[in-house]
Amino acid sequence: MNGHVDMPVQSRSAAPSDGPGVRPYDPPPYDPPPGDLPTGDLPAGETLPYEALRERPRKGRGALTNRAGRYETLDRLAVDDGWGQTGKRTDDPADDEPPPLATSVSLDTSRSVIARNTSPDIGFDRSINPYRGCEHGCVYCFARPTHAWLGLSPGLDFETRLFAKPDAAGLLRRELAAPKYAPRAIAMGTNTDPYQPVER
Repeated sequence: MNGHVDMPVQSRSAAPSDGPGVRPYDPPPYDPPPGDLPTGDLPAGETLPYEALRERPRKGRGALTNRAGRYETLDRLAVDDGWGQTGKRTDDPADDEPPPLATSVSLDTSRSVIARNTSPDIGFDRSINPYRGCEHGCVYCFARPTHAWLGLSPGLDFETRLFAKPDAAGLLRRELAAPKYAPRAIAMGTNTDPYQPVER
């Protein structure tokens, strides 16, 4: 990419503290065509003197963009500022080829591994998700918006920035052995796939 510009988000859903549960993902309200980049503080009708770059697919990834999550105050857009990665003006499209994205795995230090829900629409009331995020990167995945709760993007962050629960077996053993635990069916990997390619 040539450069980036941070811009105020024009509208987002309410913050997580405004109510329980995960709300459906609401895509950014405005996808600017080239040359019509919204600027927040500029007078109405004015645009920046450079164009927003169209996102290009990255090999092996499902999402096209890494737009900010719904609770963030700024969104970052790639722009063509006239300078290529080589430090000189260029019109060669290969100069702006997006680099491949590596997957990173961080530790999730949750104190519980069994997640509970009270939804009347779901046939189970508890589940186990060994990961947050999913490297499979299915574009239609309903779990993508959950990454916004972590301050990350439901786009490329969801499939490249994973959080693993290495103590999941020990946490599960402790929860199942608790005197007040009532046995019920437990669904596995309902939010993200329990088997990730990083395990190979």
